[in-house]
Amino acid sequence: MDFGIDGKTALVFGAGGGLGGAIARSLAQEGVAVVAADINLQAAQDTVAAIQAAGGKAEALAWDLADLSAIDGHIAGIEARWGGVDILVNNTGGPPPTPAAGQEPALWESSFRAMVLSVIAITDRVLPGMRARRWGRVVTSASSGVVAPIANLGVSNALRASLVGWSKTLAREVARDGITCNVIVPGRIATKRITFLDEQKAKREGRSAEAVSAESTSTIPAGRYGDPQEYADVVAFLASAKASYVTGSIVRVDGGLIQSI
Repeated sequence: MDFGIDGKTALVFGAGGGLGGAIARSLAQEGVAVVAADINLQAAQDTVAAIQAAGGKAEALAWDLADLSAIDGHIAGIEARWGGVDILVNNTGGPPPTPAAGQEPALWESSFRAMVLSVIAITDRVLPGMRARRWGRVVTSASSGVVAPIANLGVSNALRASLVGWSKTLAREVARDGITCNVIVPGRIATKRITFLDEQKAKREGRSAEAVSAESTSTIPAGRYGDPQEYADVVAFLASAKASYVTGSIVRVDGGLIQSI
């Protein structure tokens, strides 16, 4: 299937990680020029090297999402080099696992700045260009915690849920401009983040990480953790011309894990 996005430009955050890297590679396979942004420049460069080795177009960009003052300069540079951002993939790191109660205000504030305020400010910065071109895709990667809150991920559950409300509201505001806004929700996808969370749970409960992973797998109807590429390919579809009538949605890629409707 031709996704109709050959020649578009995408800005992908967290592109040095498991999900972000897979998303960047999936979009590049569709002919999209990818700006792979990550706080870890070397990790972003590794993703770019893989894309270029496969014949794709990409550049790496060191970007600390907590630094809101850097947004305009980074986007202006992308506009100068690539002509503007057509596809924005908001994929941020998560806060440390914690209960909802008893957290220091400083943690809430710093996490909100990096996970929520940065996403909103970056999206606002690229929207005028999308509107001028009458075409744009904003895909925000969240967590299954926005549908069914996850124990000991109190900060993540709260802050990512705020992005769902923002994305749904924005989708209605920009739909007539040819711009779609969707949230994609991963279940248990095999990334370093999930390995870390399994290890932390194992430590709290005095069990092995293997036992925690096996227990988690048993709750997934598909019987396994997802592959990052499976997640990335759904993002590529949401970013495509084929998905022009899909907006304001939450799309689950979870192997049937989330039990609620």
